[in-house]
Amino acid sequence: MSAAAQPQISWRDLVTRDEIDAWLAMKDWKSWASIALDWAITFSAMAMVAVWTNPLTIVAALFLIGTRQLGLAVLMHEASHRSLFSNKKVNDWAGNWLCAYPVWSDLYPYRPYHLQHHAHTGEKADPDLGLVTPFPITPASLRRKGWRDLSGQTGSKFAVAAFKRTFGRWNEDPNARRAAIGFATTNAVLLAILTAAGYPALYLLWVGAWLTTNTLVTRIRSIAEHALTPNAAEPRGLTRTTIASWWERLLIAPNCVNYHMEHHLLITVPHYNLRAMHERLSELGVIDPGCVDHGYAAILRRAASKRDGAPTEPIHLFEDRGAHTPPSPRVPPF
Repeated sequence: MSAAAQPQISWRDLVTRDEIDAWLAMKDWKSWASIALDWAITFSAMAMVAVWTNPLTIVAALFLIGTRQLGLAVLMHEASHRSLFSNKKVNDWAGNWLCAYPVWSDLYPYRPYHLQHHAHTGEKADPDLGLVTPFPITPASLRRKGWRDLSGQTGSKFAVAAFKRTFGRWNEDPNARRAAIGFATTNAVLLAILTAAGYPALYLLWVGAWLTTNTLVTRIRSIAEHALTPNAAEPRGLTRTTIASWWERLLIAPNCVNYHMEHHLLITVPHYNLRAMHERLSELGVIDPGCVDHGYAAILRRAASKRDGAPTEPIHLFEDRGAHTPPSPRVPPF
């Protein structure tokens, strides 16, 4: 048999069934801990502003809270794969009421939408393809996008789309009404907690982060996951894992979302097991070094490597989805 005719060895042929079972094993307490940590960091950031109110603490709190909002969206994504909790009812309840609704998202329409991304990653049918196809862009273009995020322009478009998707369809769609009630209830509870603590104005940090820093870190994470990958015909060539430092995990990549290639290889591995999966597959030489980056700075430099004067990227971008966004929550591909 010629080399060309020999069958390719799958990564699954290199690991044992016991190893796969260990990666797939769910430990519910770890998911509860992840949810608790996201909310604990959020309230700690608010407390920091309450005790030391100054521009520096406010900016720090906005970044901490914005990333924790992304962290909650990541855990909602886990629930969409039914890998957040072993009990399906608990999985969906926690995925919505503790993670999705507070950040104006909804698990139920997101699940079928997101599974299309996994079924058609990098293909024309991928619903998230427009988030990554324009790259590389010019440095000036990336700076403009970052400014639109931090100035609230992108977030405002998301807010309009989310309002139309929920409150705007209150009378005609029971699912939209359910999501609207979930968003209003969870945010009312958050405001009530802060009011009971004597600091209702701290709720503005939650809103402000949702409109600004959350949008920025979500964009960075989206670029890192799928933009400028080698485009091979299987997940290792269509996705990227980013080895993140401690501060990047705090401010950009919460809840192990940086291990994205591993997630695409086996989509029901709980987030807390992805690092072990990555380390084992790296030992076996399964993971293409071209799809692993150390830190987000290098990825952003490549994303902004187009020379000035080159053709302009398409209009269909992250912040331009607006009212055209399908009935899914405000979460780019995972």
